[in-house]
Amino acid sequence: MAVALGGALGSLARHGVNQIVHARWLATRFPVGTSVVNLVGCFIIGLLAGLLASDRLAFKETTRQFVFVGLLGGFTTFSSFGLDTLTLARGGSSTHAVLNVVLQVVGGLVAVWVGHAIGVRAK
Repeated sequence: MAVALGGALGSLARHGVNQIVHARWLATRFPVGTSVVNLVGCFIIGLLAGLLASDRLAFKETTRQFVFVGLLGGFTTFSSFGLDTLTLARGGSSTHAVLNVVLQVVGGLVAVWVGHAIGVRAK
């Protein structure tokens, strides 16, 4: 339930940020709203992970799931990607960190392209 509630709130927050950025501030084709969401989400997950790692913040397991998996996951999965990559790099797995970036970014773009191509041709 914590993940579901957090995910719902995070999704609503993401939609709200996109609406505010694009409808009120910028009339552009560039995905500024998505960029804002991703950068803010990455900052927040990094800050919280750092505070937890330094023992300046403590979360119960349910709270951690609500915030990290639900709220931030609903707001942007890019923040999870960023934290996963940082964790790999800081843990001495720089090869895995680079592989994660390549797989997620390049692989994701290829998957979108292939999915789009299939969707356009589907009848």
